[in-house]
Amino acid sequence: MASSDAPRVLLPQLKLDELLEELPARIDAARGTRDRVHSLLEAVLSVGRELDLEQALHSIVEAAAALVDAEYAALGVIGPDGRTLSAFHTVGVSDEKITEIGPYPQGHGILGELIRHPEPLRLSKISEHPASYGFPPGHPPMRSFLGVPIRVRGQVFGNLYLTEKRGGVEFDEEDESVLSTLAVAAGVAIDNARLYEDSRLRERWLLANAEITHRLMPGSERSEALDLIAERARDITGSALAEVAMPRADDTASLTVEIAVGEGAEAHRGLVVPLHEGLMGLAYSTAAPVTSGDITRDDRVSAEPPRFRGLGPAVAVPIGTGEGGARGVVLLVREAGRPVFSDKETEMLQGFAAQAAIAMELAERRQDAQQLALLEDRDRIARDLHDLAIQRLFATGMTLQSAGRFIEHPKAADRVLRAVDDLDETIKIIRSTIFGLRAREGGAGSGLRARAVRVAGEAAPVLGFAPGVRMEGLIDTEVPQQIADHVVAVLSEALTNVARHARAHGVEVVLRTDGREVVLRVADDGVGIPPGGRRSGLRTMAERAEQLGGRMELGTGENGGAVLVWTVPLPKGP
Repeated sequence: MASSDAPRVLLPQLKLDELLEELPARIDAARGTRDRVHSLLEAVLSVGRELDLEQALHSIVEAAAALVDAEYAALGVIGPDGRTLSAFHTVGVSDEKITEIGPYPQGHGILGELIRHPEPLRLSKISEHPASYGFPPGHPPMRSFLGVPIRVRGQVFGNLYLTEKRGGVEFDEEDESVLSTLAVAAGVAIDNARLYEDSRLRERWLLANAEITHRLMPGSERSEALDLIAERARDITGSALAEVAMPRADDTASLTVEIAVGEGAEAHRGLVVPLHEGLMGLAYSTAAPVTSGDITRDDRVSAEPPRFRGLGPAVAVPIGTGEGGARGVVLLVREAGRPVFSDKETEMLQGFAAQAAIAMELAERRQDAQQLALLEDRDRIARDLHDLAIQRLFATGMTLQSAGRFIEHPKAADRVLRAVDDLDETIKIIRSTIFGLRAREGGAGSGLRARAVRVAGEAAPVLGFAPGVRMEGLIDTEVPQQIADHVVAVLSEALTNVARHARAHGVEVVLRTDGREVVLRVADDGVGIPPGGRRSGLRTMAERAEQLGGRMELGTGENGGAVLVWTVPLPKGP
């Protein structure tokens, strides 16, 4: 990346200016020539201009090879464990030759010697050093060697390795001094590039948070925000898979994967994750990030390995950790062989998730205010229906009933009686509507009608569509709380089963009561239930019905798919 027009980071630039002032003295100490001073100055300036970290590392290797006239040069980046190399940048070896040699070195032999003892090392023959144990097949011959460590903010970042000085001569003291000086400049350049990379990364996280807030505040669906959280987190961290799991409405001991994007996402959507198990469960229950170097080999992940085949490093971060606890969990997984998630990456991801939780909280508060206004409006409508419409209809019915006694024509009298019956039925319908408008048992939105609608809405992201919902009868007034809790649990389980197994494009939910029993019917247009399929969830729903003296029936719809009918009798009134 060209960096001449990019903003500079001030602190490392000051360090670079100080280093440039010291260069003549550093070279004079090694009796360097004026041409070499000029070459080193150009190399330091060239390396210092790079703000892209990968490009800066490559420029450092090229400059090192040119300054000491080496045929081969490499820069090994030391991994988080401090004992092996996590990256290796080379100059002088073709891509074809690298492929023939095989994987990059991990930091054994002479390379490991410099990791264990970060001091300049100069050898006339590599093979004569006690730590040397040869080269892999196909590796070009190398005899002379010069290595120096690169330090960034006092910590060893990696090492420069130079071999085969041209002309068959050995590396000398001046080469070592020049390379050590370049290593100091390289440390400044790497620090500069890192700071610039961090600032760009933080900017991307801030933009992502702003986008999520912008989506949520106008009243967008929660599923849209969760999908955006997963997409942006996956893109910024370079992950192959991103998931968002949220607490289940009917079960405080588990999470449901509502959003999954990326590699193998279909196998993850709709999964139920127990708390205190797996990376997501642990991150949610402890309200702290949980990382893994390889999710396919992690004992904490109880899910079957095929779901994560080809993947490796992973991190799970809670969404929000305030007084109310975590609101959900974000899981990110990289491809196998990619770097593990660093502490800095996890810290930035945690900040992003915390800001996303705040945006979700503000959006919910806004929706609560809108819901309160809606409920107040419903109260007004209910009062008007009760005080005006019902009274007038009742008075009209009484008038017609009284007038019917004076009608002598049988057909006319029969029509008047039918009209009175129609008015009575209309009054019943209006009263049912009033009960629905005023359903506030235990607080706004806590009646069975509202809870069933909420469960259906929360299942929409997992299903991929919104299920149709129809209700009949006095749902909130005639179904007691204990039975209502079972109805909500069965509805949630039924919709989860459809999402995981049915491959359906539509679901119809009907909840009705006639005062004697409550009936829940869930019908989908999917593939139905195979004979050998898992039935633990169905068995649980059937047991719930049996405990309440009811029954559950499972069949096939007219146009295919599965139809579940769950029926429970209601207790008789006093």
